Amino acid sequence: MVDRKGFTLWLTGLSGAGKTTLAELLAIELSTRGVDIEILDGDDVRTNLSKGLGFSKEDRDTNINRIGYVCRLLSRNGVGVLAAVISPYRAVRDEVRSAIERDGAEFIEVFVKCPIAVLAERDVKGLYKKALAGEIKGFTGVSDPYEEPLAPAVVVETDRESVSSSIKRIIRELERRGLIREVVVSPPLIRRRVFSQRSGALAKESRPAKAATRIASLPILQRIFLKRPLRSKHRNESGYRAHS
Repeated sequence: MVDRKGFTLWLTGLSGAGKTTLAELLAIELSTRGVDIEILDGDDVRTNLSKGLGFSKEDRDTNINRIGYVCRLLSRNGVGVLAAVISPYRAVRDEVRSAIERDGAEFIEVFVKCPIAVLAERDVKGLYKKALAGEIKGFTGVSDPYEEPLAPAVVVETDRESVSSSIKRIIRELERRGLIREVVVSPPLIRRRVFSQRSGALAKESRPAKAATRIASLPILQRIFLKRPLRSKHRNESGYRAHS
């Protein structure tokens, strides 16, 4: 029996690596398993909770500490938090981990890894190309450091694997830690037969069900300070959204 122990799944990586895509899809999967889920997305937090902060190291650390504080409050009250933030500096990530674990919740660090060359191709705004050309200063991963995790719980390489593969590996880690129940999958032959019989009904039901699950995944923070709707998806062949 899995209790309602809260946790923070911390998705760290460069801009456009796929952190938000993973968080949104993980929220759907975990909600269907009965987990109370909140998403803290770096871009949304900066326009609300951390509005007015710049991009100096001090301001970046303040932003991460604020996100970490909210994660700690939610996690210790049995909520599963998905934090999708660049969080470039290792020391402040470790501070957040320590604070969450002191409260008895788990901190699972996921390194969302992707090469700069691929990120530049995904970036529809052309920010990476401008940063590489020296037109943008203090750009994380180009002209400002990004300190990779030394021992993350999970590493997903979004240039080499599909979104579904990444999701499965993260879910397995949560199952391994006993934070969610394992789902027993029916044999493939049975799955195909049932789907064939009910394909029309499933097709009609799937879209509203997913939409309802997605809306339900952000109950607390949207009321407090996250006013922006989830962003539209423009995904590449792997399933990861082109950065916009």
